[in-house]
Amino acid sequence: MKRPIKKIAVLGSGVMGSRIACHFANIGVEVLLLDIVPRDLPENQKDSVSAKNKIVNDALQFALKSKPSPIYDQSFARLIGTGNFEDDMPKISDVDWIIEVVVERLDIKQKVFEQVEKYRKPGTLITSNTSGIPMHLMCEGRSEDFQQHFCGTHFFNPPRYLRLLEIIPGPKTDPAIIDFMMSYGDLYLGKETVLCKDTPAFIANRIGIYAIMSAMHTIQEMEMTVGEVDRLTGPLIGRAKSATFRTMDVVGLDTTVNVANNLYQGLPDDESRDAFKLPKIVKEVHDRDWFGDKSGQGYFKKTKDKDGNKVILELDLKTFEYGERTRANFKALEAVKEVEDLKERVKTLVNFGDKAGEFYRRTFYDTFRYVSFRIPEISDELYRIDQAVCAGFAWQMGPFETWDLLGAKEVAKAMEEMGMKPAQWVYEMLEAGNDSFYRIENGIKQYYDIPSKSYQTIPGTEDLVILENIRQTHKVWGNAGSSIFDIGDGVLCLEFHTKMNAIGQEVIEGIQTAISMAEKEYKGLVIGNEGENFSAGANLAMLFMYAGDQEFDEINLMVSQFQNTMKRAKFSSIPVVAAPAGLTLGGGCELSLHCDAIQAHAETYIGLVEVGVGLIPGGGGTKELTLRVSDALSEGDPELNRLQEAFMNIATAKVATSAEEARAMHILRPQDEITMNRKRLLTDAKAKVLELYEQGYTEPTQRVDIKVQGRTGLALFEAGVNGMLLGNYISEHDAKIAKKLAWIMCGGDLTAPQEVSEQYLLDLERQMFVELTAEPKTLERIQSILFKGKPLRN
Repeated sequence: MKRPIKKIAVLGSGVMGSRIACHFANIGVEVLLLDIVPRDLPENQKDSVSAKNKIVNDALQFALKSKPSPIYDQSFARLIGTGNFEDDMPKISDVDWIIEVVVERLDIKQKVFEQVEKYRKPGTLITSNTSGIPMHLMCEGRSEDFQQHFCGTHFFNPPRYLRLLEIIPGPKTDPAIIDFMMSYGDLYLGKETVLCKDTPAFIANRIGIYAIMSAMHTIQEMEMTVGEVDRLTGPLIGRAKSATFRTMDVVGLDTTVNVANNLYQGLPDDESRDAFKLPKIVKEVHDRDWFGDKSGQGYFKKTKDKDGNKVILELDLKTFEYGERTRANFKALEAVKEVEDLKERVKTLVNFGDKAGEFYRRTFYDTFRYVSFRIPEISDELYRIDQAVCAGFAWQMGPFETWDLLGAKEVAKAMEEMGMKPAQWVYEMLEAGNDSFYRIENGIKQYYDIPSKSYQTIPGTEDLVILENIRQTHKVWGNAGSSIFDIGDGVLCLEFHTKMNAIGQEVIEGIQTAISMAEKEYKGLVIGNEGENFSAGANLAMLFMYAGDQEFDEINLMVSQFQNTMKRAKFSSIPVVAAPAGLTLGGGCELSLHCDAIQAHAETYIGLVEVGVGLIPGGGGTKELTLRVSDALSEGDPELNRLQEAFMNIATAKVATSAEEARAMHILRPQDEITMNRKRLLTDAKAKVLELYEQGYTEPTQRVDIKVQGRTGLALFEAGVNGMLLGNYISEHDAKIAKKLAWIMCGGDLTAPQEVSEQYLLDLERQMFVELTAEPKTLERIQSILFKGKPLRN
């Protein structure tokens, strides 16, 4: 269905409305954001546009200033226009899509839709961001055309970052509209679009809130503490860092309770309805109006000690008084301390014979039981439940995927023994010899389809590159830190799997091997993965050891090897495309800069951060940005603004907060592309490789025409650095790093601006890098990073 979306109207500018507006601006769509006129305006302000638009303008400004930012780059805010319902509703006649995001009250929504009917042109999309009001009630009394083009589009907060978009058809919605919404949300908004039935709370909140409320009853019965639970229910098991209680504080306990109460009232026939009743550890906190961050206290409370230092206190779930934070001391945690693989960790934890293991079994098995009974009530297909919960609540594995991991048959038996018998269809599946909810067939993931009692391909995944599905069948090479896969059509993919995908010796070997293999028998190479991060930078452990022993020749060789590997990525006979996502820092950024093209996920946080450990980028990163500055000089930059900008980005270890900001920082070039949907990233990168190949790719030649400024530029930078030092804005060590950085970017002590080669700049980089490793302050900084176990970032 061809339906260009050039302009939308967002009706309601609250937390969700303003941020939905920002996300559409992120993808280049013009937005009209409207809200009500303030009540009781003074007589002298009733004709004032600014006074009448105060609510919408304040809401938008608040959103734009919030952290994390809802917008990729502040310049995109120019696409958002504001207005009010009284004066500007006629303007919706010019838009392609109207999204209602007003307060969750049916009577108010119906009044808004009545106004919309007056001005909406036939055929215009009209959707609601409701989190639970039935579609048929909202479109009651509306025109036939309205109802045919109406559905629910439930974004999750914050819309930029949470991947779920639930699509809920109304009773008369044209199926073609639903198909369009599913596709548009996926391709353009970067969402996991999940088709839902019009049932209370749809899919994600129905399951997610059940899992939370059911866990609350278990926590109360097992007398667990807030600290214990949040340790057990966060990243340890592949869930959000905010875990359970911190999530409720951030979202607002009142919000969770309202959804739970609504579900209790709206689900008289739910076999597990009582789980939505509030246990004491929820009701008591709610009754005291301790809603979390919005009220200043919840399950956690920020305060200060006698010395004025910030302290976070934790609520005692027995006395409801605040005290010191508790630690989780379980043998299960000791058992998985060194286990990096999430799946192995979860299996160990759930099967462990201590209190933590019991907690996991009781909560996991109960959720498994509940989701088994929700089919076909909320979804006809089990995969939609997993998709919705993972994308809406940031779980890495959905309930059915986790059940498979633990063993579908074994867990069903254990559930029955614990009085948590699943739905009958599970037994029928197992008795027919189907021992899992999912399976991989010829590299494609299939789900168990209950009506046909057979396995079916998950729609929309047939043509995607998904490494998880081909890990056992398409691997052509590997070592301890990297693997190479044949992803079809003559393209290889190199994946890192070190901690934080740090670049060490194994990854260097992987890069060299992948390029050599591709040059012999393939069309090109993608470097990317399906993890949270592309690469947090170079592995500093070996560097720290050599620097501590003052083995500077070894450091020189190590840096030289790294530089040669980056050159290999740039100067090979096949196209090499980097597919960064998440943290892409230091060496990860340098590798991306050297590839023929970058296909970046929109949420790529990329930058050269080496200054943070007292070094400069030594793998060609400084050289690459200097080269791009040189190209800008040829376009006209007499005041060297681009040179200063590039210098400051490196000297301050600036990290782009989106791929679009990385483009503004000239890390991404105009020809580099951005993928909105993370699951499509490797597929798009593969397509880029093939595009370059089919265009007749030829190996680039080393540049020898990079214009540097010599002493002219050095004088400019040294004056600035000395001024910062005298003003006590930077330390002497910082000044030393900055001057060495300027030395590279200006080409050293050249008497006049002139052209130099890439190798000339690489040699300067390596020299400055090695010199800085001899500095005690650099060793101190590297040591602090290594022992804290944190990635380098601004």
